[in-house]
Amino acid sequence: MEGETFSLIKLLQDYFPKLTFPDKFSYIEKKSFDCKVKVLFIFDGLDECRLALDFQKNKRCSDATKPTSVENLLTNLILGNLLPDASLWITSRPGAANQIPPERIDRVTEVRGFKDPQKEEYFVKRFSDQNLAGRIISHIKSSKSLYILCHIPVLCWISAVVLETVFGGTATKVIPKTLTEMYTHFLLIQTNMKNKKYQGNNETNSKNISAPDVEIILKLGQLAFLQLEEGKLTFNEEDLRGSGIDVSEATVYSGVCTVIFKEKCRLYQEKVYCFVHLSIQEYLAALFVFHSFVNGNINLLCREDQDEDEDDADTSEEEQYPDEYRRMPLSDLHRSAVDKALQSENGHLDLFLRFLLGLSLESTQDFLQNLLAQAGSSSQVQDTQTKSGSRSHDTNHLTDKGQKISTAMSIQNTVKYIKDRINSISSAEKTINLFHCLNELNDNSLIKEIQTSLRSGTFSSLKLNPGQCSALAFLLLMSEKVLDVFDLKMYNTSVENRLRLLTIIKNCRGAILSACNLTEKSCEIVASALQSDSSPLVELDLSNNDLGDSGVELLCHGLRSPNCQLETLRLSGCQVTKRGCASLASALRSKPSHLRELDLSYNHPGESGARALSAGLEDPGWRLEKLNVDHGGEIRLIPGLTKYACGLTLDPNTAHSGLSLSERNRKVERPWEEMGYFGRILKWFRYPPDRFDSHYQVLCREGLSDARFYWEVCWDKRPRSLIERYSNRLWDGLDSVAIGVAYRGIPRKGEGSDSLLGGNDKSWSVIFGDDRHTVWHNGRSTSERENSRVEVNQKRILEFLFGECIGSFQLQSSLQPTTSNIGVYLDWPAGTLSFYKITTGSVTHLHTFHTTFTEPVYPAFGLLNPFCTVRLHMPD
Repeated sequence: MEGETFSLIKLLQDYFPKLTFPDKFSYIEKKSFDCKVKVLFIFDGLDECRLALDFQKNKRCSDATKPTSVENLLTNLILGNLLPDASLWITSRPGAANQIPPERIDRVTEVRGFKDPQKEEYFVKRFSDQNLAGRIISHIKSSKSLYILCHIPVLCWISAVVLETVFGGTATKVIPKTLTEMYTHFLLIQTNMKNKKYQGNNETNSKNISAPDVEIILKLGQLAFLQLEEGKLTFNEEDLRGSGIDVSEATVYSGVCTVIFKEKCRLYQEKVYCFVHLSIQEYLAALFVFHSFVNGNINLLCREDQDEDEDDADTSEEEQYPDEYRRMPLSDLHRSAVDKALQSENGHLDLFLRFLLGLSLESTQDFLQNLLAQAGSSSQVQDTQTKSGSRSHDTNHLTDKGQKISTAMSIQNTVKYIKDRINSISSAEKTINLFHCLNELNDNSLIKEIQTSLRSGTFSSLKLNPGQCSALAFLLLMSEKVLDVFDLKMYNTSVENRLRLLTIIKNCRGAILSACNLTEKSCEIVASALQSDSSPLVELDLSNNDLGDSGVELLCHGLRSPNCQLETLRLSGCQVTKRGCASLASALRSKPSHLRELDLSYNHPGESGARALSAGLEDPGWRLEKLNVDHGGEIRLIPGLTKYACGLTLDPNTAHSGLSLSERNRKVERPWEEMGYFGRILKWFRYPPDRFDSHYQVLCREGLSDARFYWEVCWDKRPRSLIERYSNRLWDGLDSVAIGVAYRGIPRKGEGSDSLLGGNDKSWSVIFGDDRHTVWHNGRSTSERENSRVEVNQKRILEFLFGECIGSFQLQSSLQPTTSNIGVYLDWPAGTLSFYKITTGSVTHLHTFHTTFTEPVYPAFGLLNPFCTVRLHMPD
């Protein structure tokens, strides 16, 4: 139908000949047959639609008798321009469902796979022998990648068929551990079962595949590959003929290979064919591509119009072998497959890539030796080469010795290439699939690197690179246990690399992602985690990230999922307006919704947004019990922490007499002259009761409590005169200023440390020097205490992964030479006081105190050596 035009009436009549319509059909544009008949359209399989549905460039059509393109008819029906009162029921895989504008979706019904208990229940019910069922369950659990995929019932069935054969026999057999090995066993078992049923063949050696079987498998593989490249999941008779499958024998193939290939009748027009499951199509496609490479030296994934320099990509690898061994390296094929899979927007080649790499191992090839040894139909391979525009090298086949050398070298190169891509790509989901690919190649070197650093104690001082972040995420995701709390800030890495760690929330009960510079893009990963099967996440804190309404709308896709178990969601300070509140209200009306607590404080919901969510507290259909929309206003839409900015002034009545205040009490300095004779004499004078008499410190006038506050401090140490510059050498390398907060009752008298900022239980401070910082509270350096929080997190991860606790860890200071601009963020109700280094276009977290504040705190400053100046200024 592509390229043809139909009216809605004509299209319906073509597909449903028995439908009759009146001559005058004007009333169909009214209320769906004048409200006398309800109209329901069922679009089954949106993901299989080959038409391009463009809702943005859609041409409006409201006349059911006016011809237009089929894709335009579909978009106008979905948008409600055609038959606005008609109902639509659309089935689709999740990836394709995102094509439809969310505002046009009233209700989402998700057909879910097996949850973890249902997986075990399936095997227990399938086998009467409970010992066999137990062995199968234990084996699948031992491979987390297999266990995850078993949420698909078909995958449970395939595993049951294979493992029943492996564990049920008396002879010792190789137990499949990877996905590729499982599907290879499945193919051989089904082939033997077919031969036994239809030919009376009782062959017990599953490795012996006859020439006719090879031909059928390769034809199905060719069909699978060609249709997978085009994104087709169903095929017509023309597609079958294109792969050399005789249409008249299609029914025979369908009967013989029922478990692999089936036919169905679509309406009254034509028969269509599909594989029982997409993964079977992906496996057969990979098998066909690999067979073409092994037997024809053809790379079906490499287009002739690719860059010419790719021809020499592995020249060095080829040149390592004599001419009689030389041929196209296997790594060329692997590289092409990796690149094509990464270019796929919907990940439709992810499993294909895993299968192709797994088929490259000798252990897998040993089971397919008959199939790979037979050249098959050379004309068929040549025909596929022509269709897909692939290239081949006109070389002779390798000897066994050369083949093994070349394969080993190619796999090493492939592993290196995959590791390079893990470091270079930004998609967290794609990097996880690349780790699955490494697993298919039996390479876990990146995982071992992380495990070694965890065990040795160097992990906490290690700034994680992209590959290490992805390795840690994969390691935690593949664990059989569920992590209690995942705190993203506890991992030392860049903002970009944090996106790779976000996928960990798929395997944790609580996630603290607050103030991590997350944006709208991060919400896609979070939403995906909420939609994942058996999602354990019940508490999520996304506060103080500039998500905006667009990010919240993406998050709502996850909240609507039946898999979502979230009970507490904190979106405080996330730039949410009434638009985002409307999306949240819509998501919370969906059933089932488990959300009981929603924090939207420090946003701008407006009256309508607050009203829409508050109504849910009274609605028995909602489970919402606690809603916070306090401290709202338009100022909360300012990006970053500056939305909490507060004006501060220094209190001259608290300032040490040796300090000089200026600029309307927003600047304080400690002149060099005060340090001379007259400065020392001043100590004998009587000080006012609120003034610090020994330490050069000062408090602000404003007491802060019951809310959030942010201020910025600019400090420097600049000797002005020649004498000052010379004297400054005496102070080089020593601490310069202290920045913090204090209760009103901080001690003010005496030279002891008890009256220093951080020297008592009434104050908290960070002391900055030329190239370091020290964190103080209650008379002790809390650098060690902060490090211990990192150590506790590391020990918790170790116990989680390995069931053991390693001893203490030596941590190194991570602070580079101190900047002159410091940001301070106080969340008084939450009991946190955070310090940030401010540079142009960058905000770096330095330290966070965690406590319980019991009274207002006052911003405080100490000038620890001469030449220092501290200035309060409003952030930009």
